[in-house]
Amino acid sequence: MADALPLRPPPPRLDDACALFLDVDGTLIEFADRPDGVHLLPEVREAIGRISDRLHGALALVSGRPLAQLDALFAPLRLPAAGLHGHELRSDINARAAMPADTSQWLHGLHQRAAHLRQAHPGVLVEDKGASLALHWRAAPEAGAQVLAFAHAQIEALPGYRLQPGDHVVEFVPEGSDKGVALTALLQQPPFQGRRPVFVGDDLTDEFGFEAANAAGGWSVLVGPREHSAATFALPDPRGVHAWLRDNAA
Repeated sequence: MADALPLRPPPPRLDDACALFLDVDGTLIEFADRPDGVHLLPEVREAIGRISDRLHGALALVSGRPLAQLDALFAPLRLPAAGLHGHELRSDINARAAMPADTSQWLHGLHQRAAHLRQAHPGVLVEDKGASLALHWRAAPEAGAQVLAFAHAQIEALPGYRLQPGDHVVEFVPEGSDKGVALTALLQQPPFQGRRPVFVGDDLTDEFGFEAANAAGGWSVLVGPREHSAATFALPDPRGVHAWLRDNAA
């Protein structure tokens, strides 16, 4: 008989001293074969807006997506956010995001090499995010081993970048950028400063956020049944997240 999965309780209701940090894909929205094939339910957008008001703006999105995509997905809401795993950071919704040096020229050559991989394995998606590049194989699960082998071969010759694995994706991201670093940076600025962080996410990329939230005396919430995680609370799936958000928005 297989060992039972560790039981993590559902997260409690947010209090007014919390700061909420939300992953997006796999947490607020279901995964799709293509990143542009998703949508956010209007009632979830409304709940997020109400919670943000309740927490006096201390709610941020922390995602691998660029900020421009997050703004389009959540419009008309404009929220504090960390895009590209924290490579883009916006703590003040009225300010421009902190934008590091452009690396698109460097990634152009990698994109061309990845195009050959895509041609050899139909269904593999090459996503150019500007400062990072992601290889998705959700629509071609049989190609996962080849995609990972390609990524590991490329990263050895690319200083300043690291590989970030995820759910049917591997991403080339700048070193020093992860969701834990992003959470820590946001906690040093208003309206997050002095609050208890609550990080909600589903993927391996979110483990950095869980660890940072735990270290700051906050809560970490895993979405889904994954066994090995630093998270202390759990919700079963995005629908469970939606229900928890609606409860906190009431």
